[in-house]
Amino acid sequence: MNLLVTGACGYKGTVLVPKLLRAGHRVVALDSQWFGNFLDSCLNLSIIRKDVREAETIDLDGIDAIIHLASVANDPCADLDPKLTWEISCLATMRLADHAARAGVRQFIFASSGSVYGVKSEPEVTEDLTLLPLSEYNKTKMCAERILLSYADAMAVQIVRPATVCGYSPRMRLDVSVNMLTMQALSRGRITVFGGEQTRPNVHIEDITDLYVFLLDHPEHRGIYNAGFENIAIKDIANLVTEHVPAEIVVTRSQDARSYRMNSGKLLATGFRPRKGVADAVRELVVLYRQGVLKDEERFYNLRWMQRELVR
Repeated sequence: MNLLVTGACGYKGTVLVPKLLRAGHRVVALDSQWFGNFLDSCLNLSIIRKDVREAETIDLDGIDAIIHLASVANDPCADLDPKLTWEISCLATMRLADHAARAGVRQFIFASSGSVYGVKSEPEVTEDLTLLPLSEYNKTKMCAERILLSYADAMAVQIVRPATVCGYSPRMRLDVSVNMLTMQALSRGRITVFGGEQTRPNVHIEDITDLYVFLLDHPEHRGIYNAGFENIAIKDIANLVTEHVPAEIVVTRSQDARSYRMNSGKLLATGFRPRKGVADAVRELVVLYRQGVLKDEERFYNLRWMQRELVR
C-alpha cells in the first residue's frame, strides 16, 4: 500500500515507519521536524519536511491510507500556545480529512488520546462513556475525533485512544511517566513522585505501533478503540523502577488528582494482543542507557524544547 504518515518523525512515528516498510508498504513520512529527524533513508520511504497545517498542499495522489499522528503532544505543550494547538491538532485534521476524502483515500487511522475522558469515577473507562476533556490538548483531540467520524461514509475511519506510551524510540520522550521516572533513577539516583496514588493506564510503544499496523491490515475494524493494557499507580511504577535501578523515591503533593483505569476489551475482541508491558519498558531503557544508546537529552523533553525553539 501507499501510505502517508503524519508526525512520522515523532516518538511513535520513528518506531512505526520502519515496521510499515518491513511489511512492504511505501511510506510518505511527513513532519515539521521540530524535534529533528531520526528516520534512516531507505527504499520506499520519502521524508517530507512540511507543516501539517498545509494539509491542502499535501500530494495524496495514489495514497491508499493515512496514519495521522501529528499533533501538539500533552497538556503543558498545548497550553504554551492554544491557538497553535487548535490549528495543528484540530483544524489541520479537518483539512486533511476533507482532502483525503476528495482524493479517494480509502482508510484514515487517527491517534487520539485516552485523556479525552477527563476525570472519571467509573471503575473502568470504556469507549461509550461521555467525554469531558479538561485541557486544550484533550479538547482538540475530541473535536478532531468528531470531525473524522463525519467522514465515516467516505473512508474507513479508525480512531485510537492510547494510554500513556512507554518504552524506547530513537526520537525518545522523557516527559512521559515510565520513561521519566526511569531516567530520573538512572541519571540522578532519585525519583520524584507527585502524589503517587493515582492509577493511570499505560501501553508499550511496540504495542501501540503494532496496533496501527494491525488496523491498517484490518479496515473492517472501524470506530473508536481504547489502547491501554496496564493500569498502574504512579508509586508502583516508581517501585518497579527501583527493582532495576537503586534510587531514592521522594513523594510530593500533586495538583493532578486524575485517577482512572482504561478498559481495552473492545480492542482485544478484534483479536489484537499486546506483547510487552511497563516492566519490559523499564528493563529495556535501563539496558540502553547503560550501553550509551539512551541519553538524557534536552530535546527529549517536549515542553523544554518547544519553549526554547518555538516560543520566543
